[in-house]
Amino acid sequence: MLDSPFRLRLPPVLSAVRVCRNSACGTAGLCESSFAAWADGDLEEGIRLAAAAVHAEAECGGNCRELARIWHATLLIGVRDLSAAARVLADVDEPAAARAEEGGLVAASLLCAADLAFAEGNVTRAVALADRGVERARRAGLHRIVPDAHTVMALGALRQGSMSVSTGFANQLRDCALLGQTAHRPSQCAWAAAQLLEVQGGAASAAHLVVGIVTDDRLLLELLASQPAAAAWLVRATRQLGDEGLARRVAATATELAGRNPALRSVTAAAAHAAGLVDRDPERVLAAAAAQLDPWAAASAFEDAGKLCAARPAERQRAVEALESAADGYGNAGAPRDARRVVSRLRSLGVRRGCYPQYAGQGGVTTSALTHTEAAVAELVSQGFTNSQVGDRMFISGHTVAFHLKKIFRKMNVASRVELTRAWSQLSGAAAGGAAVR
Repeated sequence: MLDSPFRLRLPPVLSAVRVCRNSACGTAGLCESSFAAWADGDLEEGIRLAAAAVHAEAECGGNCRELARIWHATLLIGVRDLSAAARVLADVDEPAAARAEEGGLVAASLLCAADLAFAEGNVTRAVALADRGVERARRAGLHRIVPDAHTVMALGALRQGSMSVSTGFANQLRDCALLGQTAHRPSQCAWAAAQLLEVQGGAASAAHLVVGIVTDDRLLLELLASQPAAAAWLVRATRQLGDEGLARRVAATATELAGRNPALRSVTAAAAHAAGLVDRDPERVLAAAAAQLDPWAAASAFEDAGKLCAARPAERQRAVEALESAADGYGNAGAPRDARRVVSRLRSLGVRRGCYPQYAGQGGVTTSALTHTEAAVAELVSQGFTNSQVGDRMFISGHTVAFHLKKIFRKMNVASRVELTRAWSQLSGAAAGGAAVR
């Protein structure tokens, strides 16, 4: 069963890094009230109280004020008020640098900055910050917050098309979610694992995580409060599992959350996206795309609207326009893998956009002779996938996979899939060893 963080009284960042034991600390008291409001779905009140906590009297003599800033920034990132989050987080930098020995504070700040960069669509920077956060967290003995960094790194790898890296995280994140080995956000950890598993083996392989999130009121609320793309993704996933009731449950919960927090644009847009999917209403989904503050979530809404319009022959042109917006949006959000999926759908409608978006380098296994696309093919083939299965995951035909495979064999001086798997395994071991040395 997925573990829930709501047994905590203080925000997870305070509980994980340092629990204030001074009952007179105004900062800690307001943070506790902020967490309670947010956990109950009163997001606007939670943000207001978090802002007040930053300016309250912190009488404990510790790091409560800096941690309160991180908590405030975390909530702002969740509702995608990114410019305000950046300003709040910037105020943490100076005191954190002055207390370099406080590794927990620095780790929490780095992980919050990674979340901010990811929400902005700067995936490469997000992964780099998360990697630094992992190092700091481990040095400070804060192993419970490491899965949060791995969530950013895993989703970054998935969006950028580094399949071997994302595969390596999938089971690890799944186990962390199921065993309660994350202090901050088990639902988001589980959601990341579900996305990775769904790519590997379809919706059925992620069913236990999807159902676990959707049927737990607290976990579902936690996820919808912080991830604008989650509601629509869960609607699609539950429908693929054949459970219309669960899909409607997600949309209803998102709609209720939006109704309680009308001033939060990203929450309202996410609810409209989910409800539009449930009702198969492209107009509502398009409106959600236009209103969404999260670049990846907006692209996802345009993609869904395009698919809904494409199902209606008379609306082919609207489908093409929506899908074009989706492809551009994914590209701007640092998600070439998603952009390739949309470009493939456009090609099925007879629209050519030139070359496919290129996978980004992810610092994973490769050779200087291979292109990023060839490296992605090599990764998947080495995992035992057939040409057709590789094509399904990369949104290209099996014939195109075979074409890339011939070039890979030549460049890597191998003659078979078995030899490629062995060579790629050796490269993976060398890359892992290099990462360990760091």
